[in-house]
Amino acid sequence: MSDFYDKKLWLPASKKEIDDLGWEYIDIIFFSGDAYVDHPAFGTAIIARIWQNLGFRVAIVPQPNWRDDLRDFKKFGCPRLFFAVSAGNMDSMVNHYTANKRLRSNDAYTPDDKSGFRPDYAVTVYTNILKKLYPSTPVIAGGIEASMRRLTHYDYWKNELLPSILIDSKADLLIYGMGEKSAAETVLRIAKGEKPDMLTDIPQTAYKTKNIPESENILYLNSYEKCRIDKKKFAENFKLIEEESNAFTPRIIVEPVGDYNIVVNPPHAVMTENEMDKIYDLPFMRMPHPRYKNKRIPAYEMIRHSVNIHRGCFGGCSFCTISAHQGKFITNRSEKSILNEIDRITKMPDFKGYISDIGGPSANMYSMHGKNMNTCKKCRRPSCLFPSICNNLDNNHSKLTAIYKKIQSLPAIKKATVGSGIRYDLFVDKNGFLDKNCEKYFNQLVKYHVSGRLKVAPEHTADKVLKSVRKPSFELFKTLKNEFDKINKTEKLNQQIIPYFISCLPHCTFDDMKKLSAETKNLRLKLEQVQAFTPSPMTLASVIYYTKIDPHTGKKVFVARTAEERKKQTEQFFL
Repeated sequence: MSDFYDKKLWLPASKKEIDDLGWEYIDIIFFSGDAYVDHPAFGTAIIARIWQNLGFRVAIVPQPNWRDDLRDFKKFGCPRLFFAVSAGNMDSMVNHYTANKRLRSNDAYTPDDKSGFRPDYAVTVYTNILKKLYPSTPVIAGGIEASMRRLTHYDYWKNELLPSILIDSKADLLIYGMGEKSAAETVLRIAKGEKPDMLTDIPQTAYKTKNIPESENILYLNSYEKCRIDKKKFAENFKLIEEESNAFTPRIIVEPVGDYNIVVNPPHAVMTENEMDKIYDLPFMRMPHPRYKNKRIPAYEMIRHSVNIHRGCFGGCSFCTISAHQGKFITNRSEKSILNEIDRITKMPDFKGYISDIGGPSANMYSMHGKNMNTCKKCRRPSCLFPSICNNLDNNHSKLTAIYKKIQSLPAIKKATVGSGIRYDLFVDKNGFLDKNCEKYFNQLVKYHVSGRLKVAPEHTADKVLKSVRKPSFELFKTLKNEFDKINKTEKLNQQIIPYFISCLPHCTFDDMKKLSAETKNLRLKLEQVQAFTPSPMTLASVIYYTKIDPHTGKKVFVARTAEERKKQTEQFFL
């Protein structure tokens, strides 16, 4: 890491850096709502490094100023191939506003945690500017904001249904999900001379067209206009979208919007272990760009010495965007790849011996899959855990336990903790551990890989609310806590379990919150990790919030929607 300030090892982010590299042209100019952090936890860095690895010249424009004379959008001129646009690692509206729609005073993805360095609806703002300045140059949109707004969606901040982001942004193509393979195919085909209207068959992309794809494998949705008139139509759409996103071989989705059709191609097959390893072997500097010297980027501070060991989540929580973005099928890295990354971390100049997270979307789903994949191919369940663990799920924790032990034994490692959330319904039920491997896993975790506070997410205490969000009974949390306390007592450890709770979820009433407050007090739990439910695009809970209908049953659902109702529920956390 002594080369940290050698700017030739970085993707250029200024005109001077372009000149120093001797580039006469740029293939792709990438605009991002985040600061430029060259770390595999940042989507912009991953996609840019993939394009670089394929031999293309990529420049980054982090957090461009959209309110002045647009010099940030003009400084590199026009790229040879296309512009890429991402709001960053978060939806810009979730990033900007609290659950009560109050403007946040900070931004963890901005130097020194400052707010105001990206616009609301960043993908749409950036893309419209680029389309106005360079109308003949393609713009490819990606990242979480574009991904979760690829079809008609409820926007909590405007309190209305919005069409696919392709309509308002005018992007030529949208890459959704973890789009490495689609990004690679897109750049290679554009480099060969293909125009955006020819890129209609790339998996894991969406586009707008006045035509219908020539395929018998199509799922037709209600139009945007019908959904605006009739909330039931929107609920019907979501049910179909969710079922399709959980299918092993999903269909093409077509949704009419005005004179256009939004076409969403099925995703790529789940990445192989080798494909995942190649991504994490790319030459990331693992640090913020040198332009941020002496400035803190809080989101980076949290993950700089962390390791992501897998992707995907089969939990299917109704308020979560992970399965719709990453998919429910788990993609693993190899043990060798994980250990190689840890070796690189230990050579960082600021490394003091502590790995902050050996994690993933759900930290303990590593290497889990169906026992019989032919059964999985026929299944459309949104969750492999709810209402109970699927009989076909291999929930063996032994591979993960072995990785923990190998990391723990490395001479340069003083302690490696698990900071990501764990799904405890994968290893306990109300009677205790599901098997010996589960018990060994939890013992290893609690003894050696807790920073002092184990964070878990029961979400609520009321069974009807937990059912609506596809989480297990609160009784399982009690089992977990008992086992956690036993290990701490035996090992003479002074550790806490910190539960995460959410108010204002679908089905949740004021009385449910009063009971939650009373029950958690009885258990002597510290309610530090709490928040009100924020309806984010393309989740089941947000659809229920907007329609007051459960899409899967068609039944009406109580939802706390007024500011007063939401305030009263959330106040119960602090009584």
